[in-house]
Amino acid sequence: MSAKTTALTVLSAALLVPTLLVAPAHAAPTPPADAKGLPGKAPAPAPPVSMSTVGGSLLGQPGTQVNLLPGAPALPANLTGRSWIVADADSGEVLAAHNAHWQLPPASTMKMLFADTVLPSLPKEQIHQVTDKDMEGVGPGSSMVGVKEHLEYSVHDLWLGVFLKSGNDAVHVLSAMNGGIDKTVKDMQAHAEELQALDTHVVSPDGYDAPGQVSSAYDLTLFARSGLQKQDFREYCSTVSAKFPGLQEPGKPREYFEIANTNRLLTGAAGITPYKGMAGVKNGNTSLAGATFTGVAQQGPRKLLVTVMNPDGGGANLVYEQTAALLDWGFAAAGKVKPVGELVPPKSADASSHGSPAQSHENNPSAAGKDAGGGAGTALGVAGGALALLAGGAFVINRRWPRGRRGRGEELI
Repeated sequence: MSAKTTALTVLSAALLVPTLLVAPAHAAPTPPADAKGLPGKAPAPAPPVSMSTVGGSLLGQPGTQVNLLPGAPALPANLTGRSWIVADADSGEVLAAHNAHWQLPPASTMKMLFADTVLPSLPKEQIHQVTDKDMEGVGPGSSMVGVKEHLEYSVHDLWLGVFLKSGNDAVHVLSAMNGGIDKTVKDMQAHAEELQALDTHVVSPDGYDAPGQVSSAYDLTLFARSGLQKQDFREYCSTVSAKFPGLQEPGKPREYFEIANTNRLLTGAAGITPYKGMAGVKNGNTSLAGATFTGVAQQGPRKLLVTVMNPDGGGANLVYEQTAALLDWGFAAAGKVKPVGELVPPKSADASSHGSPAQSHENNPSAAGKDAGGGAGTALGVAGGALALLAGGAFVINRRWPRGRRGRGEELI
């Protein structure tokens, strides 16, 4: 089943130009042919030389950012993600990062923002009969849970389809129930800006590849952290398997079929060992984005969030392997590194200045954008908790905004 003190200088072009694409910062030369005369492999694109500094100036610099104190373990070797981040889920401290604000295609990790935005507005018991119009625009080759036109589904069923099977069909139906795709995209953009996730430009609610649709490892981590404030979000993203409604013949009970979570660190599928303490959040994979993943895990009292975007040089398991390696490092390095930045609080939870004011795509954020992310009411923590099936206990993210650091500029760095 993706949060802040310091500068908020964000490139205006990255925020306001709707045609924003994911082209590399520098044009890559045409690769030479190999010995057989076949085209060579294009070199990996370079990150921008200047990126957003939301959360701290070091996070806006290209390359790996980490401040190791005596006794701290070295970062894992052979990390190939174009962008990644390791953060404490409770305090928001960023322990290490690599191109944290590089705007890249997010794939289905965008569904974390979709859920965090829309989930509070639809009662889980609500029943909806799917129409042909609801399913319009689902992209070819999309991941699907198996929603069928003219059959009824509860909102709860549809969210299981979103979180477990990354079902774009379920996303489109929930978007229709939220007032349509266009409204949902606008709501998501407004909510991203409320969370100060300013690298994100939303085009499709399901994360399907679309021109101009980008996010960053930093923003995806903000989405996860905000979503984990919500009990339903926690329950869905930590569910390993569930029954999903199938066909229904007249006069007979409805059929159900099993669906399993596609988060391999949660389920242990495809040869990946389940990660100790894993409690969500969301994976994604498209031809443009490559593999992306945001995971949250708890060991002892410490909870860590890790996002990895588009690792190069391996198969489908590489994003999980590198996430697990970064989690291992983060748990071992806790208390032995000086943070390189922080996950900033939502606008509504922090009226103090973090440098340049955050810019907005919309002048009037929707109610969903203002209410769905948890403002001051959640700043000091969340009561209750859901059973994270493989974490073995109640899992709650307590957002402790670092009020003592506000106004201290670069001291955090």
